[in-house]
Amino acid sequence: MAGHSKWANIQHRKGRQDEKRGKVWTRVIREIIVAARLGGGDLDVNPRLRLAIEKAKAANMPADTIKRNIDKATGNLEGVHYEEVRYEGYGIGGAAIIIDCMTDNRVRTVAEVRHIFSKYGGNLGTEGSVAFQFKHCGQLIFAPGTSEDKVMEVALEAGADDVITHDDGSIEVLTPPLEFEAIKAALTNVGLTPEVAEVTMRAENTVELTGDDAARQQKLLDMLEDLDDAQDVFHNAELN
Repeated sequence: MAGHSKWANIQHRKGRQDEKRGKVWTRVIREIIVAARLGGGDLDVNPRLRLAIEKAKAANMPADTIKRNIDKATGNLEGVHYEEVRYEGYGIGGAAIIIDCMTDNRVRTVAEVRHIFSKYGGNLGTEGSVAFQFKHCGQLIFAPGTSEDKVMEVALEAGADDVITHDDGSIEVLTPPLEFEAIKAALTNVGLTPEVAEVTMRAENTVELTGDDAARQQKLLDMLEDLDDAQDVFHNAELN
């Protein structure tokens, strides 16, 4: 990503997420249910569930709500069956977009995704049409002014894949997905707290959009993120 706007894009994304706190519980509950169904309710052997519970606690979800949804997923309580489904497509200027959904009705969800792409200037693609442009990895991003030497020393010692310093001074640490928790803990234990910490689909290359194109792309992304079934939306557009 072009360094001059890396931090600005991150702050914008965080602002958008803060505006949508009302949907956070719904999304986290779905993630807890699917993680527990796939990997069981034992946190010691289910890293995906550990991450989901961490998100739930960050959103101030009560412990009994967390437990109840784990019980639903593992068969101790009756619950809705959600399945994961990924959609891929193109936005403004050919920007690549991935939408990860959890749904109890695939027909409804794909119709809604297709409608948004069509209405807001994008195109829904086929499976695999853009995913190759992204890397599944852990990502930790530190604010400009953080000690580059300290981040690099601790992260690489803990097993990070790469440490990237951007032109704007922000520092990005990339990790293998399964090592994300351990590397994050190593950094926070020495006082290095990331602004962004997630397992994500990171774009390998970006498409820079400005002016009206950037505004149109943002509108498309906003509408996709507002879908009830959408869990995450990843894209390779850099909006200026």
